[in-house]
Amino acid sequence: MEDGITIALDNCELLSGICGANDENLRVIENTLGGFITARGNEIHFENSEKAAVKRFKTMIDNLIYAVKDGEQPSADYIRALADETEKTDSSYLRDSMIQIPHGFNRVFPKTKNQAQYINDMRDNEICFCIGPAGTGKTFLAIAHALQILLSKKMRKLVLTRPVVEAGENLGFLPGDLAQKIDPYLKPLYDAMESLVPYDVINRMEETRAIEIAPLAYMRGRSLNDCIVILDEAQNTTKEQMKMFLTRIGNGTRAVITGDTTQIDLKCKQDSGLLNALDILREIEGLSFSFLHTSDVARNPLIKKIIQAYNENEK
Repeated sequence: MEDGITIALDNCELLSGICGANDENLRVIENTLGGFITARGNEIHFENSEKAAVKRFKTMIDNLIYAVKDGEQPSADYIRALADETEKTDSSYLRDSMIQIPHGFNRVFPKTKNQAQYINDMRDNEICFCIGPAGTGKTFLAIAHALQILLSKKMRKLVLTRPVVEAGENLGFLPGDLAQKIDPYLKPLYDAMESLVPYDVINRMEETRAIEIAPLAYMRGRSLNDCIVILDEAQNTTKEQMKMFLTRIGNGTRAVITGDTTQIDLKCKQDSGLLNALDILREIEGLSFSFLHTSDVARNPLIKKIIQAYNENEK
């Protein structure tokens, strides 16, 4: 009697979604778990003599069934992330922490356990800090979370801000009004929005002032109520700017602060408001710190290797 497992699915279309183009997803699973996979009709069979591998396969297929039924088209990268996480622990959080943007727009699934924890921290806390290297999804997940809240009409406004740390050129020399001057600095936030909702939806939200660009230097004296605020590149705030920003947060407002402590552009890195906040605010209830690492890089597998190379060189 051969070792393995056969899973019967509801229909052939569901099987097709799980297998991917030219069965690419199945080949990724085979390369990860070993063994051999065949798919016929509405059944998928995994042949492997190791009980642990069979258990991981069943967990992965359960997650993929859930994702495909929800309209997701799992990619090879999603499969690899799922395989990595099933090796460590139960991976149900990949679907439980999914962000559904209203009105039929995108679903966003965390690719790692740390990303899932970050999403849950944003949901559970009024102020959430997220610290991690480039490509780990800090900004993208913050924008997805904010659009879910905004388009569900749970809050009236999304405020985007970041410090302007200049590199050979300052805002005064850039053409246009204040919004046009700050726009290049906030382009990563807009790139994330444009990948999640149509451009005309963003335009409408800007016209109705449901999205506001607010340079950090102009936040003093304001009180932000009933909105969600994203402070990006927070590693480049000074201690005074971070204190000023946090004390702007009013009633009914939630804030997400993202930053990479390895990319501080201030002349003195110890002046970073993000490092200072990490030191003095970690024990405050209602405020959370999420940490993403090189293993959470989702932008491009090559980026993970680049970050590791830089880290080893610095050591």
